[in-house]
Amino acid sequence: QVQLVESGGGLVQAGGSLRLSCTASGEAFNAVAWFRQAPGKEREFVAVVAYSGGDRRYADSVKDRFTISRDNAKKAVYLQMNNLKSEDTAVYLCAAGTGVVPQHMSGRPYEYWGQGTQVTVSS
Repeated sequence: QVQLVESGGGLVQAGGSLRLSCTASGEAFNAVAWFRQAPGKEREFVAVVAYSGGDRRYADSVKDRFTISRDNAKKAVYLQMNNLKSEDTAVYLCAAGTGVVPQHMSGRPYEYWGQGTQVTVSS
């Protein structure tokens, strides 16, 4: 059974940094993405990375502040978050899919989801 486990969330002051990790059990996935959901808001896309690491996409709201990367040997995907803002407060979820990045960016669902890790940014 495939499991995705996120870690690294916490409380940080505005302007600070956090590094989230998503570790997968079972098969290695092609596209792995981070989403986030704030209270009372819809889930939103944050970033995605292809298996090779060569294709990375970001939401405009996090571009130039967040960096997604992966270590396939460890079946891990990371989200380095710098210059955090209060509006980044949310539960961050990892999602994995068997399609290529363009397919998932066009709406192909991700097959597996983690439980999420809370990120709280205080102003």
